[in-house]
Amino acid sequence: MIDVAVALVPVIVFLTALFLMDTFRLVRPSWIVAALAYGALAALASGALNDWLGQTGRVPPEVLSRYIAPVTEETLKALLLVAMVATARVGFLVDAAVLGFAVGTGFALVENLEYLRSLRDVTTAVWFVRGLGTAVLQGATTSILAMIAKTGADRPRGGLVSACLIGWLAAAVIHSLFNHRVLPPVAQTLVLLVALPLAMLSVFERSERATREWVGAGLDLDVELLSLVGSEHFAATHFGRYLERLRERLPGSVVADMFCLLRLELELSVQAKAMLLAREAGLDVPVDEDLSASLAERDHLERSIGRAGLLALQPLHVTGRKDRWHRHVLNERRGTR
Repeated sequence: MIDVAVALVPVIVFLTALFLMDTFRLVRPSWIVAALAYGALAALASGALNDWLGQTGRVPPEVLSRYIAPVTEETLKALLLVAMVATARVGFLVDAAVLGFAVGTGFALVENLEYLRSLRDVTTAVWFVRGLGTAVLQGATTSILAMIAKTGADRPRGGLVSACLIGWLAAAVIHSLFNHRVLPPVAQTLVLLVALPLAMLSVFERSERATREWVGAGLDLDVELLSLVGSEHFAATHFGRYLERLRERLPGSVVADMFCLLRLELELSVQAKAMLLAREAGLDVPVDEDLSASLAERDHLERSIGRAGLLALQPLHVTGRKDRWHRHVLNERRGTR
């Protein structure tokens, strides 16, 4: 039982700590469960692939462990996270870190369970290395990959593809270096336990600060813009002049729907940011009774405007890509009513 605890518990404790450290708790527990399940499937798939490569006799065990396994394992673990970042399902670096570590945790649990089943006559020191070393490594490398991918996705001109490649390369190199066993196993595990958690905690702190700044400053800006949209001076603003120019290319009814969508998006963004501020303060703000109707109206307006109209409306999204995340916050709240 001691061996089982040492092999399985540390990585679960670390994942739980990451989730509890997130002030805003934007990652749904169901997403964490899904990430754990995906990581487990990735472990089974990569294990089968690595076993097949080893059994053919064409790949020496050292080459398989040091170079091939890190590539196959990090690639399979990355697929879900890249898809989630690309489809704006990940709001902030903290969310990327939690989901990435959850995928790695699922992977490590299956991997260590297989080792517990097949290796029965080994010392507790081996499980110390696997539980506090290899398992934490599997979570940390995937978490690092997810955070780098999210950083690239948040760039104004985009950079998701290059960021994903850089993140994948970083994860594979760290994994490969660990498998080279440059230091004695216990010493290497201790170095890993100090270096990777410190790096992740540093990113956590920066992301938490950036999130607070985005929520606070973004709320003030949204309130100001919403007041401007509803005033008689709107036609003289940059937004009003831009919509007026669109009348030359688009039907008047479409431009009117654009104005309604702009105002509705600001209202929803204000509501979402207010929810986040309340959540940080430990308060549970009731969901607006009109939320479902507002979200349905937004979907109707988007269909009415069409793809070309939405592209023409993009320059008016002044607060950046992260503001699309408020849709996920509101949809989550709608689902918990």
